[in-house]
Amino acid sequence: MNSISIKPYDDACRQQVIDHILHIQREEFGVPITLAEQPDLQNIPGFYQKDKGNFWVATVNDTMAGTIALLDIGHARGALRKMFVHELYRGKQYRLGQALLETLLQWAREKQFSEILLGTTEKFLAAQRFYEKNGFRMIDKNELPPEFPVMQVDVKFYSFMLRQESP
Repeated sequence: MNSISIKPYDDACRQQVIDHILHIQREEFGVPITLAEQPDLQNIPGFYQKDKGNFWVATVNDTMAGTIALLDIGHARGALRKMFVHELYRGKQYRLGQALLETLLQWAREKQFSEILLGTTEKFLAAQRFYEKNGFRMIDKNELPPEFPVMQVDVKFYSFMLRQESP
């Protein structure tokens, strides 16, 4: 039986998170990006865990398996960032990506976000299908608010409108 845990980021797992993300970006998908080009990873609490944002780490049997972050960009909007699931834990057996996304969306609803935006690369085809299956709609880059942090490698952009539950 696999024990899956999703918890807010703690600096005790900083190097594991960095290694996990860089491995997927560079080794698996061939995205030529360095740690120096991602200063957010060098200060996760100061970058993501402020205002209404957060960063989560998923483990399977205490092994690093996935990450996801919500950056508060103001005006009740958030940017979904750093969603990376290790290849061994993708798919229907673990449903780890789904669990990470649901964790983020539940947090966003509780914090009264109205919209979640994201950017992704051309190479992340499975991720694009995943977002679309989960109700994200593709938008043009010029529809992004000025506060949205566009990454150099991002070429496709998505929006998800959150429905606020009535009291």
